[in-house]
Amino acid sequence: MKAFAELYANLDATTSSNAKLAALQAYFRHAPPADAAWAVYFLSGGRPRQLVPTRLLRDMATEASGIEPWLFEESYQSVGDLAETISLLLPQSSYTSEHGLAVWLEEKLLPLRGLPPLELAERLPALWSQLDQPSLMVCIKLITGSFRVGVSKLLVTRALAAMADLDSKRVAQRLVGYTDLSNRPTGEGYLKLIAAESSDEHAQRGGQPYPFFLAHGLAQPVEQFDVALGSPADWQVEWKWDGIRAQLVKRDGRLWVWSRGEELVTERFPELHSLASGLPDGTVIDGEIVVWKDTVQPFALLQQRIGRKTLSKKVLEDAPVAVLAYDLLEHQGDDWRNHTQAERRAKLEQVIERCNQAVLRPSPLLTGTSWADLAEQREDSRRLGVEGMMLKAKDGLYGVGRTKDMGVWWKWKVDPFSVDAVLIYAQRGHGRRASLYSDYTFAVWDGPPGPERTLVPFAKAYSGLTDEEMRKVDAIVRKTTVEKFGPVSSVTPSMVFELGFEGIALSKRHKSGIAVRFPRMLRWRQDKAVDEADNLATLQDLLA
Repeated sequence: MKAFAELYANLDATTSSNAKLAALQAYFRHAPPADAAWAVYFLSGGRPRQLVPTRLLRDMATEASGIEPWLFEESYQSVGDLAETISLLLPQSSYTSEHGLAVWLEEKLLPLRGLPPLELAERLPALWSQLDQPSLMVCIKLITGSFRVGVSKLLVTRALAAMADLDSKRVAQRLVGYTDLSNRPTGEGYLKLIAAESSDEHAQRGGQPYPFFLAHGLAQPVEQFDVALGSPADWQVEWKWDGIRAQLVKRDGRLWVWSRGEELVTERFPELHSLASGLPDGTVIDGEIVVWKDTVQPFALLQQRIGRKTLSKKVLEDAPVAVLAYDLLEHQGDDWRNHTQAERRAKLEQVIERCNQAVLRPSPLLTGTSWADLAEQREDSRRLGVEGMMLKAKDGLYGVGRTKDMGVWWKWKVDPFSVDAVLIYAQRGHGRRASLYSDYTFAVWDGPPGPERTLVPFAKAYSGLTDEEMRKVDAIVRKTTVEKFGPVSSVTPSMVFELGFEGIALSKRHKSGIAVRFPRMLRWRQDKAVDEADNLATLQDLLA
């Protein structure tokens, strides 16, 4: 555990990618395979379920440190991180354990899940006493399922590839599905990640998908497209669907459905199981899962279905799904990613036609005589419930992640919805923002100007402001706080912000009756008075 805690500290102490890469390589070079297996899991984004309730951890830390509960909460709000707060408040110990990360997880931490509070109260102090403060902090992060550090999966891939002298694309392929909850990291599995390439590796993939190829944002004015992109004839143009990106993998008579987050979601979409017999073995298709009723339905309908633990007959009838396919990654067992986009698309259409299943449809291609023509078609995005267009180079190959070395995809999104909203609640952030009020709740008026109207909350946002703007807002929040509800401060309405968001839908769970997707602050409207902020009618017009 101590070596992994030291790696965490080294990664957290720098923003240099080269320094992080060096720290990762040094750790993997000396770590036992079982420890390295778990390290790859967590550093690549693995999120196991919480092992111990946070309320119990708070109570135990409060009692062990001998402080009052209110002082613990104040300390937590000041530090901004629960694991770090507990590790600082508990009596300091020296590191006495000789066990590595794998033993700590498999023999000491994972068995804690589901134990009664009394037994946890006996076990945890004995475990904590074996760890110094940095190791204890990492341990509690693992217990709460909140382990995060500023490292991307791509950086982990590069570190492993460099250490093992492998092509990074090969390591990326092997890592697909590694962080799925159904996968338990093992030393044997880690050694396979860094093993020399073998001739039969491709045939032993089972249900493993390919790494997803990701798009870059396109923000240039359309007038510059001819210079930047060339002719529209060189590009495959499609709608950017608002659904769940997924890969359909058909091998060995079985179908696997993987989300872009590399989560196995086959059982969540029983309608797609018919593709197990419709698609030939050795087929992998990249596409978008959407709710389909003669046409694509709003994402909100799909989101309601995703949130359910059980899928009743009514849910399946109200929100039936289909896959809009836009790429073919494997055909007849052969890797097709090194074929051009145009070749892959042509073969994809043949596969879909032969499959002849209503739940599998080709994503329609769009054509235009010029970029201006396509820009005009793009204006229909809101009406069609899409986010804009995707531009894919016809001669491009299918790459790994957000790269441009093999081909390029551009997402040409429409401008976000926006309204002017009033900041009414604020909460301190986490990490480097732990001392600042940086997480905000916004509201609009419930009616036109008049003495009886009130502000109705509808969205929370924490991104979009510069550090300097954040400090100014923080100062105003502190001066205008009216009341505190735990970590949340209610403020006198005095600040208006232009809030942008990608989507909007009706919601029974929100007081406003409306929910928005991916809200962020576009700008601070210091030129606008609170009375001039938008009202619910504006949101309802956007909804319409």
